[in-house]
Amino acid sequence: MSLKLYNTLFIGKVLLQFPTLKSTNNYAINLLAKNKPTEGTVVITNNQVEGRGQFGSTWESKEGKNITLSVILYPAFLPLSKQFYLNMVVALAIYDTLSGLTEVQDLAIKWPNDIYINNNKVGGILIQNALSGKSIKSSVVGIGLNINQTEFSSVAANPTSLLLEKGSEYDVEEITEQLLKSLEVRYLQLKANRLDELRADYLSVLYRRNTSATYIRKDGTEFIGKILGVETAGRLRILNLNTNELEFFYFKEVQFKL
Repeated sequence: MSLKLYNTLFIGKVLLQFPTLKSTNNYAINLLAKNKPTEGTVVITNNQVEGRGQFGSTWESKEGKNITLSVILYPAFLPLSKQFYLNMVVALAIYDTLSGLTEVQDLAIKWPNDIYINNNKVGGILIQNALSGKSIKSSVVGIGLNINQTEFSSVAANPTSLLLEKGSEYDVEEITEQLLKSLEVRYLQLKANRLDELRADYLSVLYRRNTSATYIRKDGTEFIGKILGVETAGRLRILNLNTNELEFFYFKEVQFKL
C-alpha cells in the first residue's frame, strides 16, 4: 500500500497500488467483504491480467501501458431507480479527462458506458453495486483506459488507444491523476443532487444521438434508428425510422452496428 497526495478531497487519498493484479474490481470487492475502506480508496495496478468488462466480457491491457483501476464509493444517497446516474458520473469523468487533452477530438460516450474516439473504443467502465434495501450500500467503479497500447488481440472489438489515435505517447500517471480529479468533481455533483446538469452533459456527448444508424436487436433483426436519449433507469430510447415508432432497450437488448 502507498499513500499519494493527489489534489483531491478524498478520491485517491488512499491508494492501493500493485505491480500485478488479476482484477482491481475483485480486489476492491474482497476488501469490502472484510472491512469498510475509506470512501475514495483507489485500487490500481500496472498489470491487470484478468480484467473484465460489462456482461462478462474481457478487458485486455498490456503491462504499464494503460490505466486500470477501481474506486470504492458509498452512494447510499442514490435511490436504486436512479443508479444509472453513477454510470453517467464515471463516463463523464473519463470524457472530461480526455477532452482536456487538446489533441483528442471526435470523443463520445457510447451507451451505456464505453468511451469512443473516432468510432473506436478507448475506455470502458464496470460498476458493481452492493445493495441494501432500496439503496446502494457500496459501489466498486472499475475503469479501463487505453493510453499507450498499440496492439490488441483479434477477439477484441474495435479497440484503440490515445497513442494509436494521436501518434504520440502520453504520461499515464498524469492522466490518472486528472481522471481521479474529474471523477471527484462529477461525484460531488451527483451528491449535490444536480441530476439535471449531469443528464444534460451526458446526453450532449452521447454517441450517435440524433444521428441515423443501424441497430441490431437481441433476436438478430436490424433496423434504422435514431437515438433520442436515455431514461433515468438507463433504458436507451431509439426512434425506429422504419416504423416511426419509439423503442426502448435495456443493456444487451440492442447492439450498435459499427
